[in-house]
Amino acid sequence: QGRDPIRTVSILSHPHSLHRVKSSEKCCIIHHLFNFYVDKVFKHCTTEDSYVNRKISSIANSFLSIKRSLAQCHNQNTCKCGQESTEKFKQVLANYKGLNVTSAAMKSLGELDILLDWMEKSH
Repeated sequence: QGRDPIRTVSILSHPHSLHRVKSSEKCCIIHHLFNFYVDKVFKHCTTEDSYVNRKISSIANSFLSIKRSLAQCHNQNTCKCGQESTEKFKQVLANYKGLNVTSAAMKSLGELDILLDWMEKSH
C-alpha cells in the first residue's frame, strides 16, 4: 500500500464492498474474490524487483491452492451464492475496472490486508 500512488480509490474498501455480508453468503464472496485475485490481479502484478515478484508469485500460488479447495465446496453446492454476494462482487469488479489494469492489480495487491483481515474477522 505504501507504493500505491492512487489514494483516493479503493477496490475492496469501497463502502459496503465487504461490510455486512450475511454469514450464509461469505463463502460465495470469498470464492469470487479468490477467483478474482488468481484470474485478474496476480496476472498483472509485476515489478522491476525480482525479490518482490517472487513474493507475489508465492502469494499467488497460495491463493491458487485455496481457490481449488473453495471450488470443491462451491461445486458441491455447500457454498450458496445469493443476490447480496453477487452485488458486492460486482462492486469490487466495478472498482477494479475503474483503473487501468496494472494500477488496479497493484492496488488490489496492496489491499490484500483488507481481504485477509475481513476473512479472519468473519470466521
